[in-house]
Amino acid sequence: MAASAEIAVRVPRVFCGADGSFGNPLGIVLDGPSVAVDDRQALARHLGYSETVFVDDAARGRIAIYTPEVELPFAGHPTVGTAWMLFGEGHEVDALRPPAGEVAVRRNGDLTWVAARPEWCPPWELIEYGSAAEVEALPATDAGLRYAWAWIDESAGLVRARCFVPEAGIEEDEATGSAALPLSAALGRAIEVRQGRGSVIRARPLGDGLVEIGGRVVEER
Repeated sequence: MAASAEIAVRVPRVFCGADGSFGNPLGIVLDGPSVAVDDRQALARHLGYSETVFVDDAARGRIAIYTPEVELPFAGHPTVGTAWMLFGEGHEVDALRPPAGEVAVRRNGDLTWVAARPEWCPPWELIEYGSAAEVEALPATDAGLRYAWAWIDESAGLVRARCFVPEAGIEEDEATGSAALPLSAALGRAIEVRQGRGSVIRARPLGDGLVEIGGRVVEER
């Protein structure tokens, strides 16, 4: 594999707070074909982000998504971040095409949105706790795909969440769109998730089995 310094990697933070802080860093290789398929897992592991995206065809939105340990058919913050990046590069795409299927994308002010199906997401164990304080106090776990959540304000749809993904090489994920998405579907309502140290994920059911997730994106410089 070519040294990572020779490969152009862009790093947006996805699902940032209102002031652009926090968010989940994402590696994006806009020139995906510059990295051989057999080398992509090693590069994703070397970079160490929770996910790295390889854009194989920007015009058609064809992408591949890797964690440090596995390739994913779909993921939330990688699709939101890649859509934002492609818009910024002048590609007026209306969908991304990871292996799972067609993911509609759109912009609305400073928010970028993607629409996907809960069944494309990992089989998260959605564990409800009685209070946000209980979620805050949880230790990192060493097993399972667990999304711990509690209401901050149920009437307002505000949720506190933490996510542990040891199988994918991620002790704790800062913002997990592919878990907020099935949570919104299970609750049958729009939610705003406060995850990690200060990330914000918006999610809402659209009908026809689709759920939309969105948030702010800021690029590291």
